[in-house]
Amino acid sequence: MFAQAQPVVAPRAAVQSTSGGTGSGTATAGAGASATTSAAATTTDAPHAPDASATARAAAPIGTNATARPVTPGNLTFGKTLPREAAVSSEAPLESALSASYAEPLLPPDIAQGVFGTYGGAQARLSGRPGANASLRAPTWYQQLPDLGDGSGGSLSPEAERKLGERVMREIRRDPDYVDDWLVTDYLNAIATKLASAASDQFIGGYRPDFEVFAVRDGQINAFSMPGGFIGVNTGLIASTQTESELASVIGHEMGHVLQRHIARMLAANERSGYAALAATLFGVLAGVLARSGDLGSAIVLGGQAYAVDNQLRFSRSAEREADRVGFRLLTGAGYDPYGMVTFFERLDRSAMGDTGVPAYARTHPLTVERIADMEDRARRSPYRQPRQSAEYGFVRARVRVMQDRSRSDYADAIARLRSEIEDRTAINVASNWYGMAYAQLQLEQYDAAAASLANARKAFTTFEVHEGDSTRSSPSLDVLAVEIASHAGHNDEALKLAAAAQRAWPASHAAVDARLKALLAAHRFADAQELAANETKAEPQQSAWWFYLAQASVGTGDALTQHRALAEKFALEGAWPSAIRQLKEARDLKSVGYYDLATIDARLHDFEQRYKEEREDEKKNG
Repeated sequence: MFAQAQPVVAPRAAVQSTSGGTGSGTATAGAGASATTSAAATTTDAPHAPDASATARAAAPIGTNATARPVTPGNLTFGKTLPREAAVSSEAPLESALSASYAEPLLPPDIAQGVFGTYGGAQARLSGRPGANASLRAPTWYQQLPDLGDGSGGSLSPEAERKLGERVMREIRRDPDYVDDWLVTDYLNAIATKLASAASDQFIGGYRPDFEVFAVRDGQINAFSMPGGFIGVNTGLIASTQTESELASVIGHEMGHVLQRHIARMLAANERSGYAALAATLFGVLAGVLARSGDLGSAIVLGGQAYAVDNQLRFSRSAEREADRVGFRLLTGAGYDPYGMVTFFERLDRSAMGDTGVPAYARTHPLTVERIADMEDRARRSPYRQPRQSAEYGFVRARVRVMQDRSRSDYADAIARLRSEIEDRTAINVASNWYGMAYAQLQLEQYDAAAASLANARKAFTTFEVHEGDSTRSSPSLDVLAVEIASHAGHNDEALKLAAAAQRAWPASHAAVDARLKALLAAHRFADAQELAANETKAEPQQSAWWFYLAQASVGTGDALTQHRALAEKFALEGAWPSAIRQLKEARDLKSVGYYDLATIDARLHDFEQRYKEEREDEKKNG
């Protein structure tokens, strides 16, 4: 049993842009229709200087609520009610020294396509999916051992790999099974931040992208990596873990695939395939997503014209072993339990025994006895540690258990199951079970019952923390759920107070900011919402949700110029270039627009038109 530690909050700059759906649940009087739109992601222009209320949060230590978020100046202006600038990240790429101590096994140059991030069995996904880092940054580090030659796979540079991933991710965010929940996303990326820090400390990998981890509503136990540092984790996998270290081991394994650039090396096996072949493969995954494929592993192979041919399959295990060993080093370097990987591997191996129904080449990466034994041996030789488990782990796990349900009867069954675990004393975490019940009751609109269950969750959580000698009395998950319950119950004043308190307590939490913006809009506090959203767009211009909230608030204040410009930025981040261009033209045609605003709008319009032209030429060139 692992002790619980203070909640983990992902440094907000470490989590990349999500769909506008994050804010789409908020409705304003007469504003919703004007600001509603679809979701996706791409880049914006130069970053903006910070306001006092949006100070840097990126350096917030894992497990604390400290703030630090980098902000840089930019050149996008707004209307009279807002600061006349906007932002886009321009951070310098990281740098690393060479490591002479890395001695991981070398990977053969021609890697089968179907090995990336899959844990075996018919239920596995082979998919790769990128995330939405709004910028195309993908810092290229000096190559470190093992030196496998040109890791770019010929024509696929780190920048091209990132761009390819972002384009596919635009579509993935439109899928209903994409989990657009800041509490889940913040927590997953907090783990990734710790693991990435361990990679830097140990000089692991010759390629260091901006990692983004996202969740997919899918009961299958799996996770997958995609080009450019994007990692997807199924809700079924999160729910199946029993400790935070097990979950971290999965994310570390996927990061191992990314750090070793397995997808780019796969292309090196067949130079004539190049960029277009990988694009076909990835859009095969996309086709599976949009068609609600029950198994993205099958979708990627079939959609990519069975690119993983038989004579390449023998390399799958080599890639998986390398990802295992890199992931293990990340796991131990970040302070997690080294046995987390072993115990989870063994559970996966047992769960995959009865799998059938997928073509043989889609099951070429089984969890072999050799792999499990290798990790067990490494864990046995590692120093003993009993890490303190983040309180957020249990709450996020309970939240995604409920998210997998689809109907009212499913929610009722989840409540009964969670209550039974408490009564039978089989609950891994009593506070988390009460939290899960509160979240399910919220979905059933049983607001009084949800508030009562949340109170029980707080009580159990506080009792445990006091027993462990910890002074922690709350967590982002507890405080944000309290706001959600009050807001859905129509108690707007209470929701506003709770949201303000949550943001003060957890300034590095996207979820807390999101909850406050929704509460302000629901209470028709449009001016306050506009100010907060404007500050967030300056601090994190790559987050399309903040632009969406800014547009909604601007409708309420009657600021048409800011409304059009905010929507243009949101559409641009989603790759909806025609819509973004149209919004800027509408802003330019306003009679109230001044000379300074007009000049900046024209510059931005030219930038958007150029990007749209380049993207269309790219599509023609590659297929």
